Amino acid sequence: MTTPPPDLPKTEFAFPGPLRDQLVAAVLSGAKTSTTGLFQDHERDGEPLPVVGARSVVVDSADRPVAVIELTEVRVLRLGDVDLDHARDEGEGYDSVAAWRAGHEAYWHGPDYRGWLGDPDFTVTDDTLAVAERFRLLQRL
Repeated sequence: MTTPPPDLPKTEFAFPGPLRDQLVAAVLSGAKTSTTGLFQDHERDGEPLPVVGARSVVVDSADRPVAVIELTEVRVLRLGDVDLDHARDEGEGYDSVAAWRAGHEAYWHGPDYRGWLGDPDFTVTDDTLAVAERFRLLQRL
């Protein structure tokens, strides 16, 4: 295994477990080149929005570094404005924006996310702000 540069931040797709493993496999295969998070997560954690050109280390469910990615696009938009290209490029097999939305709502309305957020009734709407990122795989580790 190649060691990633020590100064790169970590990227975690979903929470550790089967979904993260699926997403990491899609990154490694090249099928996943986009991802979506909620704007509020950056505010909650006091983190700045990601920027084009930023590189990070993707970790698996065991917190092992598996890849280095580089951001190629960052957009803040309403969930209701996510387009089909972005949904398809998430590498999860979505063939429609509706399917993408249903899958993401299941995650954001699920016990892991709501528990992390501390809000058991949290719900997204079309007007919820999202951070849509595109990236490219630079290196497998």
